[in-house]
Amino acid sequence: MNDRPEGWNGDNRSGNRYGQGSASDRPESARSMPHIQRRPAPPQQRPAPPRQRPVPQQSGGYGDAPDYDSGYNTGQVYGGGGGGHSGGGRGPGDGGYVQGRPAAAPDWRRRIKIGVLTLVVVVLAVSIGTYFWADSKLKRDVDLSKVIERPKSGDGTNYLIVGSDSREGMTAEDKKKLHTGSAEGKRTDSMMILHDGSNGPTLVSLPRDSNVEIPSFVGSDSGKRYEGKGRTTKLNAAYAEDGPELLVRTVEFNTGLHIDHYVEIGFGGFAKIVDAIGGVELDIPKAFKDKYSGADFQAGKQTLDGQQALAFVRTRHAFTSDLDRTKNQQKFLAALASQTATPSTIINPFKLYPTMGAGLDTLVVDKDMSLWDLSQMFFAMKGVTGGDGASLNIPISGSSGGNLLWDKAKVKQLVEQLNNDEKVTVTGS
Repeated sequence: MNDRPEGWNGDNRSGNRYGQGSASDRPESARSMPHIQRRPAPPQQRPAPPRQRPVPQQSGGYGDAPDYDSGYNTGQVYGGGGGGHSGGGRGPGDGGYVQGRPAAAPDWRRRIKIGVLTLVVVVLAVSIGTYFWADSKLKRDVDLSKVIERPKSGDGTNYLIVGSDSREGMTAEDKKKLHTGSAEGKRTDSMMILHDGSNGPTLVSLPRDSNVEIPSFVGSDSGKRYEGKGRTTKLNAAYAEDGPELLVRTVEFNTGLHIDHYVEIGFGGFAKIVDAIGGVELDIPKAFKDKYSGADFQAGKQTLDGQQALAFVRTRHAFTSDLDRTKNQQKFLAALASQTATPSTIINPFKLYPTMGAGLDTLVVDKDMSLWDLSQMFFAMKGVTGGDGASLNIPISGSSGGNLLWDKAKVKQLVEQLNNDEKVTVTGS
């Protein structure tokens, strides 16, 4: 009796169980392997499936039998298309649909806020950069701490504005064109006190031929004290003798008015500022001509370039008195400030930077003066022609030996009004 299973022979040992030497009468295909029924794993052993969104029923390749497995991933998402697939699906940033839902609309309010904030940051950065650039160009060469025996400060701020005949930085051609001559050194060509207070700005011209006393002073370079001897001379001689510090000392001594800041500009810088803003429009009431300054003006409204402007403020031989020249200087400086401090200049970098550069290159100020102080002075100058502003010459009582004598009583009253920041009622010559 053979205990081997039916159909088993020796050839099966080599691994060929089917087809050769089979003694069974059943078809070989039926005998190849007994049918084994697979049982599902117990529920407690089956891992929990991941949470998924419902997926549409997939149709089978062989009819619609419900048990047919098509082989598709049951986690596939229809409609959105992930950005990580190579099939070119549209993601949330493409404005399509994400998992069957439309993408959120752009937040325009947020975008506008970001744009405005960016613009503000850029404007602030440019403004701060411009401020420090301009501030670094100021020549703070005047040391008012060297001025001795100074009067007490009053209300408001007083600026001593000086136009010098300095030819610094000018070529031979510039000197010829501007009729400045080639004198060495520098002297004062005009002097004014600008008071900026709560009752409006007041501009007081000090004629260069004013008769003043030179007081005791300390040399700006030597540090040596020079005692006053009651010597009187023209005001511009104080500047020629020991520079800005002695000029401030002399003005304070003869007026009793405390000078807070000193500002000086030379011929070349003055002309460049005028050219940088495209000229200054001025109404000249009467025609005049002066071969020394190069002035040749007709009456009426006209726009003066840098060369003409310098000739206008320097002309003195066409007038009977230096007082007429100081009035022209006041008129022009007020017009210059008014036409420079305009939006078309301030917000236009192609005009603002050349204008600032032209002025700052030749501007000399005191060591304590900031760019903010300078801008305050500039806008006060602009306000001189306004309803609250006033301009006048220092009151004059007469002349002696070609020097103009101040009216001491009126000067005292004027200084009291300025020190108390009162509305100026004193009239000048």
